[in-house]
Amino acid sequence: MAAVGTCGEWFVSTCDKKLVAVHTKQAREPFVFDCSTAEKKPKDTETDNKSDGSEETGNDKILAFAVSPSGKLAALTDDTKRLVLFRCQPSWQCVSTRWVVRRCTSLVFSEAEEELLAADKSGDVYCFSVLEPQRDGELKLGHLSMLLAITLTPSDRYVITADRDEKIRVSHLKSPYNIQSFCLGHLEFVSALLIPSGHPQWLLSGSGDGTVKLWEYESGRKLQSWDLGELGDAASSEADKQKKSAVCRIACSPDGRHVAVQCERVAAVQFFGVERGVEERLVPRSRLTLPRSALDLTFDLQGRLWVLTDCSAAPLQIYTHTQDGWEFDAESPDFTRVTEALRPHWETLQASAGGESRFQHLYKVNFDNTASYLQKKQQRLEQQKSHWGKKRAAGDAAEGGQRQKDQEGEGGSSNSTVGLNEQFRKEE
Repeated sequence: MAAVGTCGEWFVSTCDKKLVAVHTKQAREPFVFDCSTAEKKPKDTETDNKSDGSEETGNDKILAFAVSPSGKLAALTDDTKRLVLFRCQPSWQCVSTRWVVRRCTSLVFSEAEEELLAADKSGDVYCFSVLEPQRDGELKLGHLSMLLAITLTPSDRYVITADRDEKIRVSHLKSPYNIQSFCLGHLEFVSALLIPSGHPQWLLSGSGDGTVKLWEYESGRKLQSWDLGELGDAASSEADKQKKSAVCRIACSPDGRHVAVQCERVAAVQFFGVERGVEERLVPRSRLTLPRSALDLTFDLQGRLWVLTDCSAAPLQIYTHTQDGWEFDAESPDFTRVTEALRPHWETLQASAGGESRFQHLYKVNFDNTASYLQKKQQRLEQQKSHWGKKRAAGDAAEGGQRQKDQEGEGGSSNSTVGLNEQFRKEE
């Protein structure tokens, strides 16, 4: 999984098995964490005897990454089911390595930064203590479907989870069995969630159906919806508009003025902004065209947009908002410093970016077997008709032969009766 983020003045990139953190303001040594050389899980004889071992194998690829609200903490989870906690300030250090029950898909820190929530592929959410970094996780809540995204509302009142079955659930964090609402309306899996800065009552969601929706999450009411295919350039072909690209990232600038939406394998970023009036609402703004497809994006503290692309020559881009729109800032010293530090890891990035789609296997396949069923039914009826026709013909033939025999028998007995009568007459 290729992803980018910021921890204060640190720029963080994860690709394949590595996490690389680069300081944007100072010429400091980059921090590199390689999951392939990280702490291995200790063998538990009792657990190993109960398990067939199939769930324990992994390739150490990073699956999810999260940064705390203050930027002082970070966490990642990988395919070997590690959960690694980092402290980012004043310098990076690994605090603990724990183990999750199932492979995780999304991580989020609480606003108080005392807890770390992990959503996994089996539909469960586990809570891990930050204050007690060696303590095992506790089961918090569960879905009947794979979880794909998780977030927390301001003040940590609600935990919002999204799954493969198009559902968004809003639950009380302290008592997750108490469900506040559902946000229903997507037609495919929900892959991204965000509560925009400055609007704590709103929830933005992105889905595999290619739409972004705005909710009032406490009531579950849908406020707005946009089809990103229809917001594309007018020059796009009709076939391109029919293709639904999964929304894989929604990010908001620190001041809440800009919301950026990224779709998988699309070389563009769609921006939204808040329109103030009688009722505030989000409206589509500009559309930033990229040289290559975006892998991930993030805003830094200055409101600049960092975009990671699948371009082998220059995978990292930085854009600054001006009166004329979003412009590429190639002369930024921060950009130069980060690019030089990440250059040795670009080959690893390209290897991870060239893989299969992260979301392709999540789409539900509908089998329209009506035509096949009707065809087979017609063949079966014709076979039955042919079979009964042959039996009927055979039965008719047998009945005709029996009738002929009966007639011949009746004729013979009639002749013998006539002969006897003639004989009796002669004797008289």
